[in-house]
Amino acid sequence: MLKATGVCPVCEQATEFKSENPWLRDYFICVKCGSIPRERALAAVLSELRPNWRDLEIHESSPSSRVSARLARECGTYTATQYDLSTPFGTMSPDGGYRSEDLEAQTFADASFDLVITQDVFEHIFHPDRAAREIARTLRPGGLHIFTVPLVRKAQASGRRATISPDGAITHLLPAEYHQNPIDASGSLVTVDWGYDIAGHILNWSGMVTTIYSIDDLSRGIRAEFNEVLVSSKLMVAEL
Repeated sequence: MLKATGVCPVCEQATEFKSENPWLRDYFICVKCGSIPRERALAAVLSELRPNWRDLEIHESSPSSRVSARLARECGTYTATQYDLSTPFGTMSPDGGYRSEDLEAQTFADASFDLVITQDVFEHIFHPDRAAREIARTLRPGGLHIFTVPLVRKAQASGRRATISPDGAITHLLPAEYHQNPIDASGSLVTVDWGYDIAGHILNWSGMVTTIYSIDDLSRGIRAEFNEVLVSSKLMVAEL
């Protein structure tokens, strides 16, 4: 068992972090809010880079975490979206809990947001190039895409696990792997095993410069495999 005491970046309370499972990424929890390491890492980076996040226009695609709940609760200009084929894109779900959007082809106007947040989403996208370009389009100059994605390939080249044809047929290049989906019990197919070269891909696709943050800090409960937080910046004209 791993135990540590400190302050949680998600709930901002003095707390204990503990896990009885060696796979800390999913099981090293904050006993106060239930957050896990990648959520605390993202919250720490968000607060460091944009301490005024409560006053910003934020779009989060596929929210599902304790960080998502806090953003929704404390930011009055927070927009949550899900990839929901049962609801027309650009409209609210019947229960009003989110807006239906395709991250690869969004209905938002240009320069709509100061921040875009995605948590473990980019490994499930068939066309990450389109998603990166759309995120850049909907960000305002100086805006940030702050996100987590498991960099399972590390220094090796990223690799495809599955592709999709124009008619929707899926070709599996590796055995199918699924992760939890907040609105679909069947889960989300993993389409790409990413490595650190994701930063170069995003630059080539969208012009955004990406910094990869790797934090190991038990005092904030941030310790786990594949714990990186990535930040892609839409440069202002003066920076070009």
